[in-house]
Amino acid sequence: MTKILLAEDDDSMRTFLAAALRRAGHEIQDYADGETALHALEREVFDLLLTDIVMPGLDGIELARRGAELDPAMKIVFITGFAAVALSSGAPTPAGAKVLSKPFHLREIVDEVDKVMAA
Repeated sequence: MTKILLAEDDDSMRTFLAAALRRAGHEIQDYADGETALHALEREVFDLLLTDIVMPGLDGIELARRGAELDPAMKIVFITGFAAVALSSGAPTPAGAKVLSKPFHLREIVDEVDKVMAA
């Protein structure tokens, strides 16, 4: 079982993603913003950070950067509808981070998590 921190500000997207990943056998802690997700990263160890890039306040790129500093072994997957814009902002992203662009089927996210964790 993979322990996943999910950070997604869209309530319905977060609910659907968390449910799909739980059904696939993963342990999920989900948060609506980067700040509360960061607090969880500071308290606990996660196998995977699954985060939206564009969120109010602490965005997903900064969350991932700080998370990678706390735990370099944690794997990171970004989910976003604005990948090209968000990743071209000049902010460095952690090495090995993957990007999954919205829209996607819930099965795709489960498969991507499985691939990332198997790598």
